[in-house]
Amino acid sequence: MIDVQRATQALKELKRLGVHVAIDDFGTGYSSLYYLKEFPLNRLKIDRSFVRDMIEQPSNQAIVSTIISMAHHLQLHVIAEGVETKEELAFLQEHLCEEVQGYLFSKPLPSEDVAFYLQAQKGAS
Repeated sequence: MIDVQRATQALKELKRLGVHVAIDDFGTGYSSLYYLKEFPLNRLKIDRSFVRDMIEQPSNQAIVSTIISMAHHLQLHVIAEGVETKEELAFLQEHLCEEVQGYLFSKPLPSEDVAFYLQAQKGAS
């Protein structure tokens, strides 16, 4: 990612092949608004550090809602990481976040357990 021109070319090639590209943990580390402008992206994953305590911290709410809005203006889908409460889910739904992941739904599962989990969820509904 340090060589933006080379990374952009590689990502464009992958996109031509049908690969969807997401920036993970957006808002932390090396993620940058510049990448949003330059890279051919499909999704933006909001880091859980912003989702955590979002209901109690208005600054986190402002950051999350701004990231969602900005991503939508760039025609990117948004995934929020670390959703643990129904209140967090409601906030994200209200702000039109397309996808969420977190312990509210399930702990991480080995691939062989996913089918059992989905079947149990289907039976519970």
